[in-house]
Amino acid sequence: MAQKTVKKILVIENRAETRNLFLKWLEAEGFYTMGAENGLIGVQRAQEELPDLVISEIMLPKLDGYGVLTTLRQNPATAIIPFIFVTGEVTQADIRKGMELGADDYLTKPCTPEELLRTIRTRLERQATLRQWYAANSQPVQEPPCAGIIRPTAPQCIFPSDPQLSKVFDFIEANYHQSLTLSDVAVAVGYSPSYLTNLVRRQTGQTVQNWIIERRMAAARSLLLETDERVEEIAAKVGYQCMVHFFRQFRRHHGTTPQAWRKLQLTQHKQQ
Repeated sequence: MAQKTVKKILVIENRAETRNLFLKWLEAEGFYTMGAENGLIGVQRAQEELPDLVISEIMLPKLDGYGVLTTLRQNPATAIIPFIFVTGEVTQADIRKGMELGADDYLTKPCTPEELLRTIRTRLERQATLRQWYAANSQPVQEPPCAGIIRPTAPQCIFPSDPQLSKVFDFIEANYHQSLTLSDVAVAVGYSPSYLTNLVRRQTGQTVQNWIIERRMAAARSLLLETDERVEEIAAKVGYQCMVHFFRQFRRHHGTTPQAWRKLQLTQHKQQ
Protein backbone atom coordinates (compact mmCIF):
# COMPACT_ATOMS: atom_id res chain seq x y z
CA MET A 1 0.00 0.00 0.00
CA ALA A 2 1.29 3.44 -0.89
CA GLN A 3 2.38 5.50 2.10
CA LYS A 4 0.51 8.75 2.68
CA THR A 5 2.52 11.92 2.27
CA VAL A 6 3.14 13.65 5.58
CA LYS A 7 1.68 17.16 5.56
CA LYS A 8 3.82 20.08 6.72
CA ILE A 9 2.27 22.64 9.05
CA LEU A 10 3.88 25.96 9.97
CA VAL A 11 2.81 27.54 13.28
CA ILE A 12 3.63 31.26 13.69
CA GLU A 13 3.08 32.22 17.33
CA ASN A 14 5.12 34.54 19.54
CA ARG A 15 4.18 32.87 22.82
CA ALA A 16 6.42 29.84 23.22
CA GLU A 17 3.97 27.99 25.48
CA THR A 18 1.12 28.29 22.97
CA ARG A 19 3.35 27.56 19.99
CA ASN A 20 4.76 24.41 21.59
CA LEU A 21 1.28 23.26 22.59
CA PHE A 22 0.02 23.56 19.01
CA LEU A 23 3.11 21.80 17.69
CA LYS A 24 2.59 18.98 20.19
CA TRP A 25 -1.03 18.50 19.12
CA LEU A 26 -0.07 18.42 15.45
CA GLU A 27 2.86 16.07 15.91
CA ALA A 28 0.60 13.66 17.82
CA GLU A 29 -1.58 13.50 14.68
CA GLY A 30 1.38 12.70 12.43
CA PHE A 31 2.01 16.12 10.90
CA TYR A 32 5.50 17.42 10.19
CA THR A 33 5.67 20.68 12.12
CA MET A 34 7.64 23.91 12.03
CA GLY A 35 7.48 26.87 14.39
CA ALA A 36 8.27 30.58 14.12
CA GLU A 37 8.27 33.16 16.92
CA ASN A 38 7.62 36.27 14.81
CA GLY A 39 6.18 37.27 11.46
CA LEU A 40 9.46 37.79 9.63
CA ILE A 41 10.77 34.36 10.57
CA GLY A 42 7.38 32.91 9.68
CA VAL A 43 7.52 34.37 6.16
CA GLN A 44 11.08 33.14 5.71
CA ARG A 45 10.23 29.61 6.80
CA ALA A 46 7.12 29.52 4.62
CA GLN A 47 9.07 30.59 1.55
CA GLU A 48 11.88 28.13 2.23
CA GLU A 49 9.83 25.10 3.34
CA LEU A 50 6.57 25.62 1.39
CA PRO A 51 4.31 24.10 4.07
CA ASP A 52 0.95 22.58 3.22
CA LEU A 53 -0.79 24.91 5.66
CA VAL A 54 0.03 27.93 7.85
CA ILE A 55 -1.39 28.73 11.29
CA SER A 56 -0.70 32.25 12.52
CA GLU A 57 -1.47 34.62 15.36
CA ILE A 58 -2.44 38.15 14.31
CA MET A 59 -0.52 40.03 17.00
CA LEU A 60 3.10 39.18 16.17
CA PRO A 61 6.36 41.08 16.66
CA LYS A 62 8.34 42.47 13.69
CA LEU A 63 5.53 41.65 11.20
CA ASP A 64 1.94 41.05 12.22
CA GLY A 65 -0.25 38.25 10.93
CA TYR A 66 -1.88 40.46 8.30
CA GLY A 67 1.57 41.34 6.97
CA VAL A 68 2.54 37.67 6.90
CA LEU A 69 -0.62 36.78 4.97
CA THR A 70 -0.20 39.65 2.51
CA THR A 71 3.43 38.72 1.84
CA LEU A 72 2.61 35.05 1.25
CA ARG A 73 -0.35 35.83 -1.01
CA GLN A 74 1.82 38.08 -3.18
CA ASN A 75 4.40 35.34 -3.82
CA PRO A 76 3.32 32.84 -6.51
CA ALA A 77 5.10 30.01 -4.65
CA THR A 78 3.06 30.56 -1.47
CA ALA A 79 -0.09 32.27 -2.77
CA ILE A 80 -2.43 29.28 -2.46
CA ILE A 81 -1.16 27.77 0.80
CA PRO A 82 -4.18 27.50 3.16
CA PHE A 83 -3.85 30.09 5.94
CA ILE A 84 -5.65 29.97 9.29
CA PHE A 85 -5.62 32.72 11.89
CA VAL A 86 -5.72 31.48 15.50
CA THR A 87 -5.94 34.52 17.74
CA GLY A 88 -7.14 35.54 21.18
CA GLU A 89 -8.80 38.80 20.28
CA VAL A 90 -10.99 38.82 17.21
CA THR A 91 -13.78 41.13 16.08
CA GLN A 92 -15.95 41.14 12.98
CA ALA A 93 -13.65 43.83 11.58
CA ASP A 94 -10.65 41.54 12.18
CA ILE A 95 -12.36 38.66 10.40
CA ARG A 96 -13.40 40.84 7.49
CA LYS A 97 -9.89 42.25 7.11
CA GLY A 98 -8.35 38.81 7.19
CA MET A 99 -10.78 37.39 4.64
CA GLU A 100 -10.23 40.35 2.33
CA LEU A 101 -6.51 39.60 2.44
CA GLY A 102 -7.16 35.94 1.62
CA ALA A 103 -7.32 34.08 4.96
CA ASP A 104 -9.04 30.71 4.74
CA ASP A 105 -10.36 30.46 8.29
CA TYR A 106 -10.34 31.85 11.85
CA LEU A 107 -10.16 30.21 15.25
CA THR A 108 -10.25 32.00 18.58
CA LYS A 109 -8.10 31.16 21.58
CA PRO A 110 -8.40 29.17 23.66
CA CYS A 111 -9.30 26.40 21.24
CA THR A 112 -9.36 22.66 21.77
CA PRO A 113 -7.18 20.16 19.90
CA GLU A 114 -10.33 18.87 18.21
CA GLU A 115 -11.29 22.33 16.93
CA LEU A 116 -7.82 23.02 15.59
CA LEU A 117 -7.40 19.62 13.92
CA ARG A 118 -10.91 19.68 12.42
CA THR A 119 -10.25 23.10 10.86
CA ILE A 120 -6.88 21.97 9.50
CA ARG A 121 -8.31 18.79 7.99
CA THR A 122 -11.15 20.71 6.36
CA ARG A 123 -8.73 23.09 4.67
CA LEU A 124 -6.33 20.36 3.57
CA GLU A 125 -9.19 18.32 2.12
CA ARG A 126 -10.45 21.34 0.20
CA GLN A 127 -6.95 21.98 -1.16
CA ALA A 128 -6.61 18.33 -2.21
CA THR A 129 -9.97 18.42 -3.98
CA LEU A 130 -8.98 21.51 -5.94
CA ARG A 131 -5.67 19.97 -6.95
CA GLN A 132 -7.39 16.78 -8.08
CA TRP A 133 -9.82 18.79 -10.18
CA TYR A 134 -6.92 20.68 -11.73
CA ALA A 135 -4.98 17.50 -12.49
CA ALA A 136 -8.04 15.94 -14.13
CA ASN A 137 -9.14 18.99 -16.07
CA SER A 138 -6.02 21.02 -16.88
CA GLN A 139 -5.63 21.82 -20.56
CA PRO A 140 -2.88 23.49 -22.55
CA VAL A 141 -3.32 27.19 -23.20
CA GLN A 142 -4.85 27.81 -26.60
CA GLU A 143 -3.80 30.51 -28.96
CA PRO A 144 -6.12 33.55 -28.99
CA PRO A 145 -8.69 33.84 -31.81
CA CYS A 146 -7.14 34.82 -35.13
CA ALA A 147 -8.40 35.94 -38.50
CA GLY A 148 -8.88 32.39 -39.79
CA ILE A 149 -11.66 30.00 -39.01
CA ILE A 150 -12.19 29.56 -35.29
CA ARG A 151 -13.05 26.01 -34.35
CA PRO A 152 -14.89 26.40 -31.06
CA THR A 153 -14.42 22.93 -29.59
CA ALA A 154 -14.10 22.81 -25.79
CA PRO A 155 -14.44 26.58 -25.22
CA GLN A 156 -13.40 26.18 -21.56
CA CYS A 157 -9.85 25.49 -22.77
CA ILE A 158 -9.32 29.23 -23.15
CA PHE A 159 -8.30 29.38 -19.49
CA PRO A 160 -4.58 29.16 -18.65
CA SER A 161 -3.45 26.02 -16.85
CA ASP A 162 -2.51 27.82 -13.65
CA PRO A 163 -3.11 25.96 -10.37
CA GLN A 164 -2.98 29.23 -8.43
CA LEU A 165 -6.07 30.40 -10.28
CA SER A 166 -7.94 27.12 -10.65
CA LYS A 167 -10.63 28.16 -8.17
CA VAL A 168 -11.19 31.39 -10.08
CA PHE A 169 -11.48 29.76 -13.50
CA ASP A 170 -13.53 26.88 -12.14
CA PHE A 171 -16.09 29.33 -10.75
CA ILE A 172 -16.19 31.36 -13.97
CA GLU A 173 -16.65 28.16 -15.99
CA ALA A 174 -19.60 27.12 -13.84
CA ASN A 175 -21.30 30.52 -13.83
CA TYR A 176 -20.34 32.54 -16.93
CA HIS A 177 -23.79 32.00 -18.44
CA GLN A 178 -25.41 33.89 -15.54
CA SER A 179 -25.07 37.46 -14.31
CA LEU A 180 -21.51 37.43 -12.97
CA THR A 181 -19.34 40.19 -11.52
CA LEU A 182 -15.85 40.56 -10.08
CA SER A 183 -17.36 40.71 -6.58
CA ASP A 184 -19.19 37.40 -7.15
CA VAL A 185 -15.95 35.67 -8.08
CA ALA A 186 -14.03 37.29 -5.21
CA VAL A 187 -16.57 36.12 -2.64
CA ALA A 188 -16.57 32.59 -4.08
CA VAL A 189 -12.78 32.20 -3.84
CA GLY A 190 -12.36 34.06 -0.55
CA TYR A 191 -10.38 37.09 -1.73
CA SER A 192 -11.10 40.79 -1.77
CA PRO A 193 -11.95 42.19 -5.23
CA SER A 194 -8.80 44.33 -5.27
CA TYR A 195 -6.52 41.46 -4.26
CA LEU A 196 -8.13 39.12 -6.80
CA THR A 197 -7.79 41.73 -9.55
CA ASN A 198 -4.08 42.18 -8.83
CA LEU A 199 -3.46 38.43 -8.57
CA VAL A 200 -5.17 37.57 -11.86
CA ARG A 201 -3.58 40.49 -13.70
CA ARG A 202 -0.14 39.55 -12.38
CA GLN A 203 -0.54 35.90 -13.39
CA THR A 204 -2.30 36.33 -16.75
CA GLY A 205 -2.01 39.94 -17.86
CA GLN A 206 -5.81 40.25 -17.90
CA THR A 207 -8.55 41.11 -15.44
CA VAL A 208 -11.23 38.82 -14.04
CA GLN A 209 -13.86 40.63 -16.10
CA ASN A 210 -11.79 40.08 -19.25
CA TRP A 211 -11.77 36.34 -18.59
CA ILE A 212 -15.54 36.30 -18.04
CA ILE A 213 -16.00 38.04 -21.38
CA GLU A 214 -13.50 35.73 -23.12
CA ARG A 215 -15.41 32.68 -21.87
CA ARG A 216 -18.73 34.13 -23.01
CA MET A 217 -17.31 34.96 -26.42
CA ALA A 218 -15.97 31.42 -26.80
CA ALA A 219 -19.40 30.00 -25.96
CA ALA A 220 -21.08 32.43 -28.35
CA ARG A 221 -18.78 31.40 -31.21
CA SER A 222 -19.52 27.76 -30.54
CA LEU A 223 -23.27 28.32 -30.63
CA LEU A 224 -23.09 30.52 -33.73
CA LEU A 225 -21.29 27.81 -35.70
CA GLU A 226 -22.86 24.67 -34.29
CA THR A 227 -26.51 25.71 -34.01
CA ASP A 228 -29.04 27.70 -35.99
CA GLU A 229 -30.29 29.56 -32.91
CA ARG A 230 -31.05 33.25 -33.22
CA VAL A 231 -28.43 35.69 -31.97
CA GLU A 232 -30.81 36.92 -29.28
CA GLU A 233 -31.16 33.37 -27.92
CA ILE A 234 -27.40 32.86 -27.97
CA ALA A 235 -26.79 36.13 -26.13
CA ALA A 236 -29.12 35.06 -23.32
CA LYS A 237 -27.54 31.61 -23.11
CA VAL A 238 -24.02 33.03 -22.61
CA GLY A 239 -24.96 35.45 -19.86
CA TYR A 240 -26.18 38.67 -21.47
CA GLN A 241 -29.46 40.20 -20.42
CA CYS A 242 -28.83 43.24 -22.63
CA MET A 243 -28.56 42.60 -26.37
CA VAL A 244 -26.80 45.92 -26.96
CA HIS A 245 -24.11 44.93 -24.48
CA PHE A 246 -23.60 41.58 -26.24
CA PHE A 247 -23.37 43.18 -29.70
CA ARG A 248 -20.92 45.79 -28.42
CA GLN A 249 -18.59 43.25 -26.83
CA PHE A 250 -18.80 40.84 -29.76
CA ARG A 251 -17.91 43.62 -32.24
CA ARG A 252 -15.04 44.75 -30.01
CA HIS A 253 -13.60 41.21 -29.99
CA HIS A 254 -14.27 40.21 -33.60
CA GLY A 255 -14.57 43.45 -35.55
CA THR A 256 -18.03 42.64 -36.85
CA THR A 257 -21.54 41.64 -35.77
CA PRO A 258 -22.45 38.10 -34.67
CA GLN A 259 -24.59 37.57 -37.77
CA ALA A 260 -21.83 38.71 -40.13
CA TRP A 261 -19.22 36.64 -38.28
CA ARG A 262 -21.39 33.52 -38.51
CA LYS A 263 -22.00 33.98 -42.23
CA LEU A 264 -18.31 34.55 -42.98
CA GLN A 265 -17.12 31.55 -40.98
CA LEU A 266 -19.68 29.19 -42.49
CA THR A 267 -18.88 30.44 -46.02
CA GLN A 268 -15.16 29.91 -45.50
CA HIS A 269 -15.80 26.47 -44.06
CA LYS A 270 -17.80 25.39 -47.15
CA GLN A 271 -15.01 26.57 -49.41
CA GLN A 272 -12.44 24.32 -47.76
